[in-house]
Amino acid sequence: MSLPETCSGTPAPAATTTVPIGGLATAHGSWRLRTFLGSCVGLALYDRRLQLGGLAHVVLPDSSGNGSPPGKYADTAVVALVAELAASAGSQTLRLTARLVGGAKMFAFQSGPAVGDQNVEALEKFLKLADIPIIARDCGGSHGRRMTLDISSGQITIESVGNAPKQL
Repeated sequence: MSLPETCSGTPAPAATTTVPIGGLATAHGSWRLRTFLGSCVGLALYDRRLQLGGLAHVVLPDSSGNGSPPGKYADTAVVALVAELAASAGSQTLRLTARLVGGAKMFAFQSGPAVGDQNVEALEKFLKLADIPIIARDCGGSHGRRMTLDISSGQITIESVGNAPKQL
């Protein structure tokens, strides 16, 4: 499928969906999914062959049985995102890869294990159980990030204050 064109014949910009805290979204083709992260972790799942991907904004590592909304917790986000992507793929087999972004320690006064580290560890565990390889990550530090997944290319752009945008 080709990108929509503007009146001048040049490709139109991709539409962007912002994923809220604890939310998740999937898309295919010429879309972008974006979220803003601090200690939360952005989980991107992507199938390059199908140009199909999804993004979850994970807030906490474990739902403790309260899995609503499913994107909020590491243990439910992986399952829910895979289910939505599988529904979009229909009868086609998914070949998903994962990328993780975020998990910053936003406040110097935090003691004990940082929630961002716990989120990353939990996602690593659940992705391993789902047999989805993590191919890249940009986690930790003490700064927030804006994460954008370009569905048509699979490219992730990470932006943060005072730093040049980088590709993941």
